[in-house]
Amino acid sequence: MTEPVPVGETRETRVKRMRMRSMRRGIKEMDIILVRFADACLDDLTDQELDAYDQVLSQNDQDLYQWVSGQKEVPAELAPMIARIAAIPA
Repeated sequence: MTEPVPVGETRETRVKRMRMRSMRRGIKEMDIILVRFADACLDDLTDQELDAYDQVLSQNDQDLYQWVSGQKEVPAELAPMIARIAAIPA
C-alpha cells in the first residue's frame, strides 16, 4: 500500500521526505541500501518513478532486503524499481 502524497506537496518537499524515509528504516541494511539509491537517483526520477519508489518505501524491511538481495522473488509491480535499487554498486 502506498502512502498518499500530501496535498500541495512540491516535488522538492516530496524528494526530501522520501530521502528521510530512505534513511530511517527498521533495519540498518536497508538504511544503507536505500540511502545509497536515494543519493544516486532520487533527484533524477520522474514523477511516475517517484510513485514507484514511494510504493517500495511502504514495504516491510525484511521483505525488501530479501527482494533486493535476490533471496525471494519480487512482486511484479515492484520488480522494476527493486531491480534499479539492487543495481546500485555497494
